[in-house]
Amino acid sequence: MGKSGSKLSILLAAGSLWGLSEAGLGMYLRGTCAYTMTGSVMTGIAILFLALSVAYAKRWQAVLIILGVAALFKLLDAFLLGLPVVHGAVINPIFGFLTEALAFIFLFAVLDARLKERLHGRAILGGLSALVAVNLFPLVGYVTSIPACVAQGTQFPLSLYYAPIAVGLSMATCPLGMLLGERLAVGAVEQIKSRKFGLLIRVSAPAVSVICLGVMILLHIG
Repeated sequence: MGKSGSKLSILLAAGSLWGLSEAGLGMYLRGTCAYTMTGSVMTGIAILFLALSVAYAKRWQAVLIILGVAALFKLLDAFLLGLPVVHGAVINPIFGFLTEALAFIFLFAVLDARLKERLHGRAILGGLSALVAVNLFPLVGYVTSIPACVAQGTQFPLSLYYAPIAVGLSMATCPLGMLLGERLAVGAVEQIKSRKFGLLIRVSAPAVSVICLGVMILLHIG
């Protein structure tokens, strides 16, 4: 497996882990509307994987790869749950993936490069990405014709109601994700120098994707 193939396998693994986490949430919700702050927590998790992918691949296009994988996992989750693609528990979360990815790509592009190298700058990147995403999410009703979930007893979208949680969590997960991505990038360099390490990467990264897929299927048939 060449350098580009190794990068792709790592990104596929990251997207699979993101997709599995979303599928786990889907199993918990069982096709209903989101409960309290679950969507806000998932925003923080999404920012973790988005940050990891960019820091690892050094290219914003990496976000599109893991976005596609996570969306495929969500579609498979819907299939296993017997839900149509147009169900609110399917299409609305995928719209959420898109808003998170686009917000992160935009802010990653416009923020100063030196700021993104600092811990506080990365926290700002994560927090702002989450803030933009949660403010865009209520527009989902205009795109899918399925309105966003609202806080009980109100007409206030949950994404805005619990926005401080999404922002605060993302301020922590973004620096963590970028750190993990940088460590993986260093490991990719070591792969070139070490046959043993290269074999580990070549085997473990695809295995993660396969395991995530297997776990999701087992969760549904168990």
